[in-house]
Amino acid sequence: MSHLPLPGRRSVLRGSLAASAALTLPTGAGAAPALALSGRPKAGWGVQTGDVSAHSGLVWVRSDRPARMIVETSATESFRTPRRWYGPLLGRDSDYTGTTPLHGLPSGEQIHYRVLLADPDDPRRTGEPVTGTFRTAPARRRDGVRFVWSGDLAGQGWGINPEMGGYRIYDAMAALDPDFFLCSGDNVYADGPLTETVTLPDGRTWRNITTEEKAKVAETLAEFRGNFRYNLLDQNLRAFNAQVPSIIQWDDHEVTNNWYPGEILADTRYTEKNVDVLAARARRAFSEYFPISTLRRPGGRVHRVQRYGPLLDVFVLDMRTYRNANSTDDQTTDAQGILGREQLQWLKRELTRSRAVWKVIASDMPLGLVVPDTGDGRPNIEAVAQGDPGAPLGRELQIAELLRFVKHRRITGTVWLTADVHHTSAQHYHPSRAAFPDFEPFWEFVSGPLNAGAFPANALDNTFGPERVFVKAPTAANVSPAEGYQFFGEVDIDGDSAELTVRLREQDGTVLFTKVLRPGRVGQ
Repeated sequence: MSHLPLPGRRSVLRGSLAASAALTLPTGAGAAPALALSGRPKAGWGVQTGDVSAHSGLVWVRSDRPARMIVETSATESFRTPRRWYGPLLGRDSDYTGTTPLHGLPSGEQIHYRVLLADPDDPRRTGEPVTGTFRTAPARRRDGVRFVWSGDLAGQGWGINPEMGGYRIYDAMAALDPDFFLCSGDNVYADGPLTETVTLPDGRTWRNITTEEKAKVAETLAEFRGNFRYNLLDQNLRAFNAQVPSIIQWDDHEVTNNWYPGEILADTRYTEKNVDVLAARARRAFSEYFPISTLRRPGGRVHRVQRYGPLLDVFVLDMRTYRNANSTDDQTTDAQGILGREQLQWLKRELTRSRAVWKVIASDMPLGLVVPDTGDGRPNIEAVAQGDPGAPLGRELQIAELLRFVKHRRITGTVWLTADVHHTSAQHYHPSRAAFPDFEPFWEFVSGPLNAGAFPANALDNTFGPERVFVKAPTAANVSPAEGYQFFGEVDIDGDSAELTVRLREQDGTVLFTKVLRPGRVGQ
């Protein structure tokens, strides 16, 4: 690969870390102090970038009070000849968050940027700049692409533990100098309150940073916003965000466990039982705290295609918003499935249009792993597979339709990436082992969690013939991050050969498993 070298980590993040040094937990635990207008606006929550393409990107920031967002970009970190972009006025309606779109950027280049927050009444009064950097997507195939992926952050009662150094996994991911980070969902656990201490099985004590919004399940817009804000208290994550752009999707825990549209909760922790109401509030907070352009358009949506040069298109799925109700999932007809008919048609259309060598399908749930939903005491299914090894049933019917489409349209280079199940594994799907044989072979790679409880490996369903080639998982449920079992994956596409290499890694970056895929094939 011919990645341009990053500037020194300290120089890139000087502004971010200096600004965040003023951040205190009482301020972080509540709304922005809109009435504390003395001094200048501060951006203690760092910066983020998203939707980065060859010539554009989005820059995100949060202020501690009303402010005008201004972004300056430069080809060098000296900012001698900056280009200035005037962004939105940040106010209470957006929880003092905002994004500024950048256009006309050079492809395949390191972009240095800094965010200024100006007093709306006196534009000359600005806070200390917060700096960051990102690479635009390459226009040339030979430049190659490298990215990392994972999911599941601050789940099952395991939050930011200062004694363990916080979310250290972000340092290991940053060390690989990726072009971007794909988060496969469960960015927050809005249904997972945190306590100050948890006693571990061996008698040790796990200590969480806690906030008011993380003391109960999220129901109000303010509580959902507080869940997204919580993770930004971690300096590792803020530093990572300032260096690596993200592609973000969501799953269930941004709202509540295993939710589906139209659900009425029986969970006694909730006073608001209508999941559609909770999901609308969570969706708004999600759109405020991540730079995703599709969510800011009329009828905004999570599913989208992120094109990253000649080698890669990333198809970001939303398996939550359009799904049917969780059930035993054994019906013989299922038009809605887990994607909904409109999203399935969109995915088929975009796969057909793609000219990228590799088409990564970012799925927030696995295909052939049985993920149960027993929350109401019934043996319902949360994902796709239901454990019946025969012909497709329920949501499998929709996946079978998609896999058949990929085969008959001879769409090459499809690879499935996911998280959700809190262990890491590699599954190879092959029609010779399957009850449904009308598809070409493909790989599915699982990673995560980032900082959450780890769980044993899920059972496989033979409908699409998966073979588990590699797995690392604990034998007990909800193993804390103190015991390890925290994972991320790396995808490295070589610019010369176009070979795609997947590496499954542990929290410290240790490689557990490697698979090299060759380009130009319908199946692998």
